[in-house]
Amino acid sequence: MSEGVRTRRWTRAEYDRMIEVGVFRSGDPVELLGGELIVGEPQGAAHHTAIGLIEDALRAALGPGWVIRSQGPIALDDESEPEPDVAVARGARRDYSREHPARPALVVEVAESSLRLDREYKGSLYARAGLADYWVLDLADLVLEVYRDPVADPGAPFGWRYATTARLVADSHVVPLAAPTVRLRVSDFLP
Repeated sequence: MSEGVRTRRWTRAEYDRMIEVGVFRSGDPVELLGGELIVGEPQGAAHHTAIGLIEDALRAALGPGWVIRSQGPIALDDESEPEPDVAVARGARRDYSREHPARPALVVEVAESSLRLDREYKGSLYARAGLADYWVLDLADLVLEVYRDPVADPGAPFGWRYATTARLVADSHVVPLAAPTVRLRVSDFLP
């Protein structure tokens, strides 16, 4: 007779405590997503370069009043502390010296081998949190996927998904919802 597998869900407070006492070190590829500890994929050169290009383009276009964070935690909910490749939040860097941003204006993930995880799993998690603007840079097809309009969907991993999706090719432009006067060229994100 086989017994069912038991798992333990973690809270963000427990996860932060594990980091504080040294269970995880800075740079360990672990994220808390929906109460589960997820090990991230190693980054290739193109992935790392794309993160820097996205940061550079957003920082230049948005200017003061915005914090552009790469691979830093966001306090999404009581059981999730993802570390998106890039997150954009209002304010100044010191505004987040005691707590991570909870509601970034934009989250961007760069995907090589993690496309399904970023689209479906993380996308559902971000939609559940009500993040209005979520982008996935697909390095395999060289397109930017733009996800907007979170809606409830019991079939999605976290019960939510994005109702609107657009796939933008390199010569397209994208406009962040939080900064409607800013136009960014997708090719500026591509390594």
